[in-house]
Amino acid sequence: QVQLVESGGGSVQAGGSLRLSCAASGYTYSTYSMGWFRQAPGKEREGVAAIHTGGGNTYYADSVKGRFTISHDNAKNTVYLQMNSLKPEDTAMYYCAAEPSFIPLRYSYEYSAWGQGTQVTVSS
Repeated sequence: QVQLVESGGGSVQAGGSLRLSCAASGYTYSTYSMGWFRQAPGKEREGVAAIHTGGGNTYYADSVKGRFTISHDNAKNTVYLQMNSLKPEDTAMYYCAAEPSFIPLRYSYEYSAWGQGTQVTVSS
């Protein structure tokens, strides 16, 4: 079973940047979809970005396109989410997820392995 540990969250002002990391262990399949999701208080969990560890194909939610970049370091089994031009509406708990797949998966119900989350707070 895949274990995921997120890090890199914190508090920044609007317009600032943060880079989230998700270290994975326990891979048993050759390729995975690695996703980042976020959940703000009182709101549903939403997909932010996803990447396929084999081909590098990516998916981004419209709300983060052009501001966030997802990447994966196969040697380190780590997925990153570079977040630039942060907005107060990006404030949420951010979760990393993994699922064996041939394509990047965009919906939370498609993932079976989840990290504990890391908090991102953006002040105006």
